[in-house]
Amino acid sequence: MSGVQRGYGYQYETVAASQTTQMLGASGAAGDYLHRLIVTVNTAATSTVTLTDGVTAIPIVPALIGSGVGVVDIELNMASLTSGWKVTTGAGVTVVAVGLFS
Repeated sequence: MSGVQRGYGYQYETVAASQTTQMLGASGAAGDYLHRLIVTVNTAATSTVTLTDGVTAIPIVPALIGSGVGVVDIELNMASLTSGWKVTTGAGVTVVAVGLFS
């Protein structure tokens, strides 16, 4: 984990390629707010991104994403229900998470 950066009230946290359920924030908690994910696809074949709040796994980006290599900005505006947000990334993708994390 690279650490959380703050700007304009939001925190920014990077998630490197090939991470498994990386917690957003120091500890994560119910009610953590996820504003958006900025996804950089470097290899479309391994571009999978999954988000979970401890109970529900949400597929965000599939492998072999149709748009191929590039940046995808996904606005979510969601609060976690049971724990903090966790992000899993494939080998060909990185994520910057923007929100308010515990």
